Amino acid sequence: MTLTTHVVEPLQLDVSGMTCAACAGRVERALNKIEGVTASVNYATERAIVSGLGTGRASEALEQIQKAGYGARIHDDADDAWSKRATEVRITSLRRRLILAAMLTVPLMDITIVLALVPNWRFPGWEWLCVALAVPIVTWAAWPFHKATLRNLRHGDVSMDTLVSLGIAASFGWSVVTLLFGIEGSGGGYWLGIGATPEGANAIYLDVAAGMTTFQLAGRYFETRSRRKAGDVLGALSELAATHVRIQRDGIEEIRPAAELRVDDVFIVLPGETFPADGAIIAGSADIDASMLTGEPLPVGAGRGDTVIGGTISTNGRLEVRTSSVGAHTQLAQMAALAEQAQARKARVQTLVDRITRYFVPGVIVLAILVTVGWMLAGRSFEEAFGIGISTLIIACPCALGLATPTALMVGIGRGASLGILVKGQDALEASGTITTVVLDKTGTLTTGEMTVRSIATVPGVAEHELLRVAASVEQGSEHLIARAILAAAKQQITDLDPVRDFIALPGRGASGSVAGDTVHIGSLTYLDEQGVSTAAARVYLADADATETIVFVSQAGRLIGRFGLADTIKPNARAAIQALQQQGLATVLLTGDSRAVAEEIAGTLGIDRVSAEVLPAEKADAIRELQAAGERVAMVGDGINDAVALAAADLGLAVVSGTDIALKSADIILVREDLAVIPEAIELSRRTLRTIRVNLGWAFGYNLAAIPIAAAGFLNPLIAAGAMALSSVLVVFNSLRLQNYRRRA
Repeated sequence: MTLTTHVVEPLQLDVSGMTCAACAGRVERALNKIEGVTASVNYATERAIVSGLGTGRASEALEQIQKAGYGARIHDDADDAWSKRATEVRITSLRRRLILAAMLTVPLMDITIVLALVPNWRFPGWEWLCVALAVPIVTWAAWPFHKATLRNLRHGDVSMDTLVSLGIAASFGWSVVTLLFGIEGSGGGYWLGIGATPEGANAIYLDVAAGMTTFQLAGRYFETRSRRKAGDVLGALSELAATHVRIQRDGIEEIRPAAELRVDDVFIVLPGETFPADGAIIAGSADIDASMLTGEPLPVGAGRGDTVIGGTISTNGRLEVRTSSVGAHTQLAQMAALAEQAQARKARVQTLVDRITRYFVPGVIVLAILVTVGWMLAGRSFEEAFGIGISTLIIACPCALGLATPTALMVGIGRGASLGILVKGQDALEASGTITTVVLDKTGTLTTGEMTVRSIATVPGVAEHELLRVAASVEQGSEHLIARAILAAAKQQITDLDPVRDFIALPGRGASGSVAGDTVHIGSLTYLDEQGVSTAAARVYLADADATETIVFVSQAGRLIGRFGLADTIKPNARAAIQALQQQGLATVLLTGDSRAVAEEIAGTLGIDRVSAEVLPAEKADAIRELQAAGERVAMVGDGINDAVALAAADLGLAVVSGTDIALKSADIILVREDLAVIPEAIELSRRTLRTIRVNLGWAFGYNLAAIPIAAAGFLNPLIAAGAMALSSVLVVFNSLRLQNYRRRA
């Protein structure tokens, strides 16, 4: 009986109507009420990730969100128009409300200034003129805050909008009450947010209500625009995809939507056009500009047989390309998906922030009430105590706290993606700040991975071409780097190879097979010893071997017949990359299965601190754990193929990959660019992103901790409190956007 396991992918939902981090928390709690569901909601991206929903249960999640008072739809990677349109509608609405509020607030304050300073100019009903100017501001312009507050109250909850709405309503309401009932203050009211008001206007808080609304709308407008900009940085990869393709079928070229392209189709790319999918060039040559995808500054020449990546641009020449991957399987699509998934998950620190925010808002409301009552009991007039309470209420809004982490993650991850650095999760950013040692794989990471045969030696009586024929016959059944090198050398002298039977490959040791009735072993001396082959004569063939070569021995029918000396080529900029890591205060270790002589030669050339050689692939993870046991925080850099276990074992795994199989690598950070400078760049960008998050959180926490006591002590008036609170959120977002200026190393 065969059991089939179906893996249910997490459901992604676009959520509209959220105005602060508390809203995201409410949606998250609503989703988590569904049995068996675990949900995470990101306010910055307006996205919900829902795990545990079976097939056909998406409607339950949508219903829960709608019950909580928000809009939602299933996210479609191929069509992000809904979320963009929702954001644009919100920006437009905020802009209109801000313009009206500003246009009415200015004359309201002007009238108040003139008539407060020159009582003789006051005319009957001047107070009601001020009220008339304030009504559209505190109702229509401030409606987003009131709407969110009413929605919260229906669900027995509060948010940051509740604080703003209460402040506006309380200021305006008290002004109307004083006018209706002729309540006179003691001269301690606030006038235009600055000191005490003149007699006759001391109980008018209309300027506070109007100014608070305008400042809050301005802050919310610029915050939303900045978050849209941050989201655009993150989604920049998706925008690189071509929308149309020139397909060649039956000798006829026709322009069709890119969605119609299929694997093995042939498409044409003209100079200046974007490749619509991954594929291999079958005709033509051109220089390919991949700067928008990998950060490479100069176009790279490509011709027949070379692979191309969707989203890159042909700068010159006409190319015919056979499609290898389309849609979600292209490298561009996988990079975009990884970048988006990375910021969709929450960092540990963000979970803590969300928990604090949940209790912070009701705590602020209680504090504002206590402050008001406390000042009244201390002998202050109600007007003075009321103003201090409002100041405390407004200044304490933790908006900046909710934006501190997600905005920095959006920009940092988006900027990395445009430089060929794919961060798969917040754990990578958090780990980057504590790394002390970087372990680097040799083959495929520091070297090109393309081995070549540099020297050949045979025992007396065995011709060189015979050694090549025997070895190549066995290796034709293998895709190993050494096998490819031996086959390439054999092709220069031999046209026909013998068939191989019973082929066996042992990773890190060697390979064997039966050729023309004889058992042939290819590998290290240790491997040949294990197979019962006498290796005494091998010392003779080691005498003239270059210490930097990898030596591979060949035996036939139990007798040693010769050896090959192979070498790999160090990648350009490898030494500069190692120096950059060391300048970052990191120790470097070369980890390889190659001989110690080869490893030490390469380490000496590149300036690597330590060497761990002759380590089998299965033992690399143990080597990582030994370093960790010694107190090191280890980053492992590998090619993502044979180093999967070691990458997973390291505190931070970085995979240097090529090709399209990106999403399956066992790494925290994927390095797409060929230039090895991307390694220190990835660590530096991760550290900068983490540092930006810390600065944002430090400012947000520090602002609230410092501002609340100042406001509660009566030294901060409501109008300035409103402006400062709005400004704090904008500052956090703009600080995060500074990550967009990060540039690759020269």
